Amino acid sequence: MNTISGFKLRKLGNEYILVGESMELINFNKMITLNETAAFLWEKAAELTADRGSFDVQTLCKALCAEYEVAPEQAMTDVTATVQSWLDAGVVEG
Repeated sequence: MNTISGFKLRKLGNEYILVGESMELINFNKMITLNETAAFLWEKAAELTADRGSFDVQTLCKALCAEYEVAPEQAMTDVTATVQSWLDAGVVEG
């Protein structure tokens, strides 16, 4: 999978939002908000996409476990759900 180029993560109060920085990426009917953990995962996914051209759920799970105190099984559940929501929103492609 990879992140779609042109989306930037911005902090807004206690949450984060993904902002499309070109007219073709802007959809005013959909705002993508992320909590701190999802923002961490987005930054990691974007970094991996830039470095390797793609990311995978397993790599994000390892990063999540290294950064936060979370069991691997819970990390897999959470990362899978987060990535699916990104796929559904059209900010990553598989």
